Amino acid sequence: MIFEEVKSFYESYGGKKCVIGYSFRGREIFAFHTGSQTGRQFISAYAIHAREWICARLALKHIKTGVKRGGGWVIPLVNPDGATLCETARPLWKANARGVDLNCNFDADWGTGRLNTKIRGGENCIGEYPFSEAETIALKNFTLRIRPYVTLSFHTKGEEIYWQYDGMGDRRGAEILAEATGYRPKIIYGSAGGYKDWCIKKLQIPAYTIECGSDSLTHPIKKLRYLKKCFKALKIFTEKYG
Repeated sequence: MIFEEVKSFYESYGGKKCVIGYSFRGREIFAFHTGSQTGRQFISAYAIHAREWICARLALKHIKTGVKRGGGWVIPLVNPDGATLCETARPLWKANARGVDLNCNFDADWGTGRLNTKIRGGENCIGEYPFSEAETIALKNFTLRIRPYVTLSFHTKGEEIYWQYDGMGDRRGAEILAEATGYRPKIIYGSAGGYKDWCIKKLQIPAYTIECGSDSLTHPIKKLRYLKKCFKALKIFTEKYG
């Protein structure tokens, strides 16, 4: 199980680490520091969607690879309850254990996305109000505490990089990520309430969503090798952008 894999890695990790909060069902949301502890810091978040739990393994790869310039925090498994549900019962589930899509639950034009619904289920449910979920509260509070200069969110799939929201964003970082991965920067419309969106609009910092893996793959992706184009993405990004 991916939660147990991340927990075991946490227990053996010798660097700076912490628990940023707990899921609805009480599972820890782990964070690992990599690189320098001085100067401005990044946050890189993974597996906010349950069926994209393979991104947690990508996070562990990024931690092991490390960064050569600057430092920051890697959060491998934002949605541990949903990932467990995906692995054991509902393989296409995206939401958390309460049926709320965490990447629709941030305070950035909440509830205005094209596919948004208030009906709980596997995807697209926005919750009762922004930050109604334990997992989004944890990520919000940690982000406000760290005050990163940039955030990255690793998802699957499509080999695209989203960098803009509501007319704001920094394309330069998207171009660096494109060079590192071979993916294409893209502006998307009709979505709202995501972590990237909130970071750009409310914190006014650059933020990026990286959709890892070919669109021809089927959810849930189970082999890390399918995300190999992203193996050095964090390292290269911080070297050239940080």
